[in-house]
Amino acid sequence: MSRWGPTIPTRGDDGLVRKNAGSGGFTLVELMLVIAIVVLLSGMGTGMYAGTHKKLLVEKAAKQFLLMARYARVAAIEQQQPYELEFDQDQGFALTTTQVNELTGQTEKITVKNYYCRPVEFEGDVTFEDARVTSMTAEPVAEEGLEQKIMFLPNGTAQAAIVQIGDGKTHYTIAIVASTARSTLYWGPADETTGVRNVTVDLDAQ
Repeated sequence: MSRWGPTIPTRGDDGLVRKNAGSGGFTLVELMLVIAIVVLLSGMGTGMYAGTHKKLLVEKAAKQFLLMARYARVAAIEQQQPYELEFDQDQGFALTTTQVNELTGQTEKITVKNYYCRPVEFEGDVTFEDARVTSMTAEPVAEEGLEQKIMFLPNGTAQAAIVQIGDGKTHYTIAIVASTARSTLYWGPADETTGVRNVTVDLDAQ
């Protein structure tokens, strides 16, 4: 007799009588244990996915800001007109410039929307955590938390800026050099990655 009850002899195709092995099964306790393990692993996987997804949103926004800054530099030089990278603390950022209205003959401000550059809206908890922008005379032009903009000029220069994007846990910093308008992406908070809190410092020395 097996643990699952008595075995029942059966006759095979060759005419010999054999005993069936006990047909395996699970007790209620074993089933509940398996279900508990599955639920636990599912919860852990969901938590890990949520954390990774939030980090990816911050990384995505930071890289989009970097690419837009680099596009603005190239466009300003090629088109020989200023471009402004405008950003709002909680909303996102966009690139703007000016063009002449053919009907009215007046110069109008437009938002750049093409295959390479489009306005970006923040997702999740992503925000501008810190921003320091200087004017062309190396004077601060805006306080943290207000709408700001970084101007890129036709001569290949720009307003010096250090911008931190994050969600409270994950942080990325983009630094823009005034003399060359080149931008660089760093992982981490601005004060830890660049060692600079005052953007009037010469960023070329960093």
